[in-house]
Amino acid sequence: MCRLVGYVGPSIPLERIVTRPRHSLLQQSQHADEAKLAVNGDGFGMAWYVPETPEPGLYRDVQPAWSDANLASLCRVLRSELFLAHVRAGTTGGTSRANCHPFTHGRWSFAHNGQIGDFGHHRRALEATLPDWAYALRQGSADSELLFLMLLANGLDDDAEAAITATLAQVQDVTGPARQPTRITCLLSDGARLLGVRHASDGRTPTLYLSRGVLDHGGRALASEPLDGCPANWVAVPDDTLVTVTADGAQMSPLRHLTPASAHPLRRDTRRHISS
Repeated sequence: MCRLVGYVGPSIPLERIVTRPRHSLLQQSQHADEAKLAVNGDGFGMAWYVPETPEPGLYRDVQPAWSDANLASLCRVLRSELFLAHVRAGTTGGTSRANCHPFTHGRWSFAHNGQIGDFGHHRRALEATLPDWAYALRQGSADSELLFLMLLANGLDDDAEAAITATLAQVQDVTGPARQPTRITCLLSDGARLLGVRHASDGRTPTLYLSRGVLDHGGRALASEPLDGCPANWVAVPDDTLVTVTADGAQMSPLRHLTPASAHPLRRDTRRHISS
């Protein structure tokens, strides 16, 4: 499984999240504490937003994060108010730049930790759900990229929450009772907000934590593991939850299609606001 992190807040050098904390994403690439594999060496990447353009910058490589001599320098000089970063332990698709996260299209960026159950068996059926324009965007062979394209095809630009729930339902419909479970923890952003999603068909969802309050530089982060190594400073995002983080705060919502009231609009008072 992979490790991922996202940040929203005042503009900071990426190193404040990606490389410098005691249990940074760089540290997790070799010493993950809450994953089946401690080492995530099948590539890495970063997507970051700047005010001058709605589309994120993107840097990805197939090298392990710890062996890329450019990473520390880039993270020191690149500044952003919103960014995603990811280190990969590949489960599907070969080790190639096209299979490294984050994936981007237009204003959207996306990073995933997990797997689609029995992906090799269901890949053709899942790809067949894509309209021609979305299928034409496919560059790699990983299930994560396909999941991102399904989100786009299901209306991510118009209603992100509806696109997420529709895509999860679509995956479930195609894979059915797969021998391998579907496990999805992902981060995505449109440049204005950071979204985190946790869902698994077997209830064993890859971890995701939200910083309990603002960090020392005034922002908030979502991460696979607490970046400071102190769980008391972080809130574990529950299973089957969508968490939305902006510069103004964070809130968690149950995924609508997985709740008993799934046939009805999510009432505002079911949302859990996180104190800042």
